[in-house]
Amino acid sequence: MTDPNQKLRPLPAFIFMTRWLQLPLYLGLILAQCVYVFHFWVELKDLIGAAMGNDAALQHIFQAVAVPGAPVPEKLNETTIMLVVLGLIDVVMISNLLVMVIIGGYETFISRMNLDHHPDQPEWLSHVNASVLKTKLAMAIIGISSIHLLKTFINANAYTEKTLVAQTVIHVVFLLSAMAIAYTDRITTMTHNESKHH
Repeated sequence: MTDPNQKLRPLPAFIFMTRWLQLPLYLGLILAQCVYVFHFWVELKDLIGAAMGNDAALQHIFQAVAVPGAPVPEKLNETTIMLVVLGLIDVVMISNLLVMVIIGGYETFISRMNLDHHPDQPEWLSHVNASVLKTKLAMAIIGISSIHLLKTFINANAYTEKTLVAQTVIHVVFLLSAMAIAYTDRITTMTHNESKHH
C-alpha cells in the first residue's frame, strides 16, 4: 500500500510542479472576463439610452446591429432591440464559458479548490473531470452558435443563401460533435462502472 505522505522523487516532483505554468493563462482569462463585463455594461447603457431617446446612444445601437450590405436601421424597433438583447445574451453565454474554463480547468488540471462545503459551489463542479468539462464546454458552444445563427436568420435578407447554409451546417456539426462527446463519455462511464463491479 502506498504511503500518502511519501515524497515524490525530484524529477517527478518538478514535472508535476510545471502544471502551475497554466496559472497565468487562467489569470489572463479572468482579465478577458473583465473586458466582457465592461462590454456588456457599455451595450446595456446604450440600449437604455436609446430607449430614452438619446441620439448618440441610438446611433451606436444602429451601428452595432448593422449588417454589411443591409440598410442601417432608422428607428428603434422590436427587431433592433431583439438583436441588441441577443448580443447581450451572447456576451453572457461566452462569460459562462469562461467561468467553466477558468474554474473547471483550474480544478481539473492545476489544484483542488476544496469547495466541497461551500454554499455557492456550482453543481457541475462537484463531479468535474476532463470529460465532464469537455461536455459542458460543447453545450456552451452550441448555445453561443445558436445565438449567432438566430441573429443571422433575423437578418436573412442581408446574407446570401450560401452563407445561411454554411452557418446552419456549422451549427449542425457543433450539435453532432457534442452528441458524440456525450455518447463517448456515457460509454466510458458505463465501462468504468462495470469494471469496478467485477
